[in-house]
Amino acid sequence: MVLLLVAGAWLLLRDVLQPPPPVSAVDMRFGICGEGASAACVIDGDTLAIGQRRVRLTGYDAPEMDGACAAERAKAVEARDALSGWLAQGRFSWTGGAEPPRDQYGRELREARRGEDLLADHMIAAGLAEGSGWGAEERDWC
Repeated sequence: MVLLLVAGAWLLLRDVLQPPPPVSAVDMRFGICGEGASAACVIDGDTLAIGQRRVRLTGYDAPEMDGACAAERAKAVEARDALSGWLAQGRFSWTGGAEPPRDQYGRELREARRGEDLLADHMIAAGLAEGSGWGAEERDWC
């Protein structure tokens, strides 16, 4: 019983003890990398380039273009184009502030949203990504 009370209190206080990450507004145009795009471009369904910076959008995993079967590559192109379309709708926000966390490849890790709508939810609902994180099922795109 005591353990349940402690766990419940932790759930209620976790936002106070661990504040949400800072959010920044993003208002730039993203092209498709390699297609005459500007310095800001979409690499694949979950990764962006802004000059030399690489940003891995979190909350979902999109299919891979490199080293994948033909079916996964085709779905990866769809996911890339869908991400490009979402970004083209205008201003959005992402977490991480000026010093975002980074993954093992040095990419910035950021969660994107427009208002209350998470990009991850949009990509998953469109069938162009799978959830990421603990408990997520791995999809076989091939």
